[in-house]
Amino acid sequence: MATSGYNVEVLPSVDEKAVETGLTYVNNDACYPSILTTGQIMAALQSGKYDLDNVSVLMTQTGGPCRASNYVGFIRKALKEAGMEQVPVISLNLVGLEENPGFKITPGLAHRALIGVVYGDLFQRVLYATKPYEQVPGSTMALYEKWKERVKQDVRKPKWSVFKKNVREIIKDFDELPRVEKKIPKVAIVGEILVKYHPTANNNLVEVLEKEGAEVVVPDLMDFFLYCCYNAVYKHDELSGSASAKRNGLLGIKLLEWYRKTMKKALTESKHFGAPSTIFKKAKKAEELIALGNQGGEGWFLTAEMMELIEGGVENIVCVQPFACLPNHVMGKGMIKPIRKRYPKANIAPIDYDPGASEVNQINRIKLMMETARKNLEQ
Repeated sequence: MATSGYNVEVLPSVDEKAVETGLTYVNNDACYPSILTTGQIMAALQSGKYDLDNVSVLMTQTGGPCRASNYVGFIRKALKEAGMEQVPVISLNLVGLEENPGFKITPGLAHRALIGVVYGDLFQRVLYATKPYEQVPGSTMALYEKWKERVKQDVRKPKWSVFKKNVREIIKDFDELPRVEKKIPKVAIVGEILVKYHPTANNNLVEVLEKEGAEVVVPDLMDFFLYCCYNAVYKHDELSGSASAKRNGLLGIKLLEWYRKTMKKALTESKHFGAPSTIFKKAKKAEELIALGNQGGEGWFLTAEMMELIEGGVENIVCVQPFACLPNHVMGKGMIKPIRKRYPKANIAPIDYDPGASEVNQINRIKLMMETARKNLEQ
């Protein structure tokens, strides 16, 4: 974004003040991500670090039937209550929810963003699948830090040939890092998108699982965007969606898959890593247990992820959701029983995260899930 002329600061991924500040402005019956994001933004603006007459807030909006479409409203309400209503809140969305004359997603910005998403997903895959097996302690993180600095330059001034070369070399370097061969439980993290990826929201779940001796598996962020594109296709075919929305959805899928084509090929050819499947395969798999009209929040996609992970050998899953997140309680927690019926070895621990949740209770449930995972591995 800086290359496109925007002076942007990303708020920290671990922010302990965020929840406390969020509860000042958002009622605790709202979902945890709403409290967390509003809290992070308000804490930052109240810190005295920014000129309140010369700063804006950028927040994503999905347009779906959950609180992810209400973040912007929550933030504007909080700003008004705090006497900061002069601070503009820009809605970053692709469904035409709001006009933002001061902010445009240019082709160059979109290109760099998609390259960044591919790199992020790739690092997530190779880092988590290498770290527990490293022969030299700290070598995985050192390799990651080296590559992170290199790819920053590529994202700023991307060249397609350099991008493809970097992707292949990242996979090769992590593949060849000296490893200790051992059998440890693989544990996947699925669920509501913010809690799934945000270390503050999930109380550093990746770190907790790694300390418990697990290889962590977190599905790609790109898959969520592919799910959003596919929903437009289903809405046209089965509901009342427009033909143009379906066409745009199919074009979106084609474009996103084109960006990660090199990554998928190199991962398939690697010794230690696996490649993501297509959204069409996920949809077909999900239809065996759930209707694809379930599109609230992560919807049918959450069920598809769990089924695919189990069939891919990752039978241990932590399904995270904010307390009172209806879509995830239905399509995540509510689908655990039919999933277990189909896959008897499935070891799924649903865990709620919200300001009042007991971290001790969360860790105890994780430990119980890990104990079962270790027993299953020994059998």
